[in-house]
Amino acid sequence: MPPTDQNVCATPERISELALQLQTGIRSAVDKIERVNLQTRLLAFNAQIEAARAGEAGRPFGVVSKELVGLADATQATATGIANDTQSLAAELAKISRALATSVRGVRLADLAHTNIELVDRNLYERSCDCRWWATDAAAVGLLAHPQEAALVEQAQKRLRVILEAYTVYFDIVVADLSGRIVANGRPDLYRSRGADHAQSRWFLAALETPNGNSFGFESVHASPLVGGQRVLVYSCRVCRGGDATGETLGVLGVVFRWDALAQSIVDATPIEESARSRTRVYLLDAARTVLAAAGTVLGEGPPLFADEDTVFGAKKGSVETKVGEKPALVAHAASPGYETYRTGWYSVIVEYAG
Repeated sequence: MPPTDQNVCATPERISELALQLQTGIRSAVDKIERVNLQTRLLAFNAQIEAARAGEAGRPFGVVSKELVGLADATQATATGIANDTQSLAAELAKISRALATSVRGVRLADLAHTNIELVDRNLYERSCDCRWWATDAAAVGLLAHPQEAALVEQAQKRLRVILEAYTVYFDIVVADLSGRIVANGRPDLYRSRGADHAQSRWFLAALETPNGNSFGFESVHASPLVGGQRVLVYSCRVCRGGDATGETLGVLGVVFRWDALAQSIVDATPIEESARSRTRVYLLDAARTVLAAAGTVLGEGPPLFADEDTVFGAKKGSVETKVGEKPALVAHAASPGYETYRTGWYSVIVEYAG
């Protein structure tokens, strides 16, 4: 039954399969021709012997046998030409098929890389909004306006605890005065950060470097003493008098985000086929090429070293056949696309080593 629009399967694998079938079919046909040709040669040889025995009477038969030999030679030359041409064309088709398969594979992996970094941007955009919103909360504002009132500490921590129960993506929320001292946190039973000095912490300084409470500060992935050394991101914002984003700065609110809960979930859930999973690595990298999260790595394996860094980190999205370390690999990559007003500036990279 000839193929129809409904049952045509034009994948690179199918093209390669058909090319192999075509090459096998032609090789089989050539083999048959050569077997028939061999029989023709034997027949011609026997005819020449009989013609010689017949003497003058066998001369016309000898002429026919010579023509048969000539025909056999021509047939053999044609069969050899078909075999050589077919082999050359099949090799070229196989090369094209491999290139097409790599291209299709690269597009798919690049799409997956883009999805991963887009998920990161979308999630972290929300974190940048959360800290700015909660910095206007009356409990945090009231505590920093009147830091000596113990009742306000309990009130602020209760309020922060309510927020944390609704937003499980956070380890904790902390409030620091202008000296950098933590004056309240939402989970004092788990994290005893109250009273700790964070005047030199990047998240605290970043918030004070912003023009007002409409902007946010940020400290990238790190092991935070706020939560016992667990890996976090911290978003921060000025807390201003009266909850007015342009008012006098009273202190800083920081939200301590569970980084690995998001990042590891994203890289681990990347839909890589089982046949390629063992030789595939999925990474989230920051602008300095530091590995922020990874899936598929093995014990003792270091960060990826790309032979073609300009391509991997110089385009918004794509794929390239290159070397990672000393191993040939297909590398798909996508830069942070940003979401709304937020952009991490990070990268998602998927490395598929050659099988």
